[in-house]
Amino acid sequence: QLQLVESGGGLVQPGGSLRLSCTASGFTLDVYAIAWFRQAPGKEREAISCISRNGRITNYADFVKGRFTISRDNAKNTVYLQMNSLKPEDTAVYYCTADQLGGRWNCGMRDSGSGYDYWGQGTQVTVSS
Repeated sequence: QLQLVESGGGLVQPGGSLRLSCTASGFTLDVYAIAWFRQAPGKEREAISCISRNGRITNYADFVKGRFTISRDNAKNTVYLQMNSLKPEDTAVYYCTADQLGGRWNCGMRDSGSGYDYWGQGTQVTVSS
């Protein structure tokens, strides 16, 4: 079965850090650019970061820029999202997805969710004291 699996979520205090992982199952991750999304209760899903196939191009939403870092290890078939200086408003379910429109030197962050495939089940991140 072709799927992406997110892991690494949990409960963390404000100002803390978490590293999320996105691992591909059934296919090779390096053929896709990858994006991370999140969705908080009662809110729309929003794109937060993406990384190109070769890892050289990354993009971030303004509200995570400087705090989150996306990276990939194609040898491990995994993309990571390092989240630092977490805030209560970062509480959400975090998803990774394959960007079918991305390539070696580009990736997209489309809040509409169109052009992405292999959505995972998500991992819950809760930031609370």
